[in-house]
Amino acid sequence: MFAMQANAEDELPEDGNAIPPANDAGEVETEFASPAEQIAALQAEVTVQKDRALRALAEAENTRRRAVREREEATRYGVSEFAREMLNVADNFTMALNAVPPEARADPSIETVMAGIDMTARQLQQALERFGVRQFNPEGGQFDANVHEVFMEMENTGKPPGTITNVIQAGYTIQDRLLRPARVAVAKGEANTPKVDTKV
Repeated sequence: MFAMQANAEDELPEDGNAIPPANDAGEVETEFASPAEQIAALQAEVTVQKDRALRALAEAENTRRRAVREREEATRYGVSEFAREMLNVADNFTMALNAVPPEARADPSIETVMAGIDMTARQLQQALERFGVRQFNPEGGQFDANVHEVFMEMENTGKPPGTITNVIQAGYTIQDRLLRPARVAVAKGEANTPKVDTKV
């Protein structure tokens, strides 16, 4: 007897069932025993495709919302780095104004210069405010590590511990965010007074 040589297309899978033929698109055509099975299979496929479509729509909507949020934040806070640099200029104007004693301002020539510096400093503050940058001066308030930075502690002030006695450097916010904390001096508690935590 001669052994018959099987062709590749005649091979059977391990479970003994023939592999269903494929159509021109490469998709496997499955024969259904009844129309009910075919309807059930189509309904299952519709469910799968509907789920995929809903997921794709949800992802697209999330991407759109994220883009809108990022655009809004860029508009509101995009000038933060520039504004932070301009604060150094504002500080220099403040130091220049504070450096001249009142008696020296009696000189008409110095008075004119100081008036010019004061006007320029005001214009700078107004320009910063147009972009949502605002100065805050917490003198007399209570220390808050979230928006204040301790520069020194003052003894024998007669004020409750943690009270801000002096503002060394004004703080700034941009919109609803902290741009720079205020550097402050706070009242130090007496030996028998509970100490307020002033660590940042």
